[in-house]
Amino acid sequence: QVTLVESGGGLVQPGGSLRLSCTASTSRFDIYTMGWYRQAPGKQREWVAQITPEGRASYTDSVKGRFTISRDNAENTVDLQINMLNPQDTAVYFCHARWGTSGYWGQGTQVTISS
Repeated sequence: QVTLVESGGGLVQPGGSLRLSCTASTSRFDIYTMGWYRQAPGKQREWVAQITPEGRASYTDSVKGRFTISRDNAENTVDLQINMLNPQDTAVYFCHARWGTSGYWGQGTQVTISS
């Protein structure tokens, strides 16, 4: 069992930035592919970005060039730097850990973009 705790959400003006962080409670953080998903009001949860244990990152097209995912295996954390925010980025952002067929979710952190 892996517990994931997200932090860093908040209310930001359009064009602003936030840094989301997720801390995992596991002694084997280094084996997990870590990801970020988001769920906007009235929409399905969608994949945003992921980073493999080796540090290879990938992103959904709508966030490429604006979002950066990174991980620190020594600290058991995965971060998501989000820049140039727009109202369409408003959502609850969830951290996810995956290894084989096992997957774990955090509780989510709210990101709201509004002027």
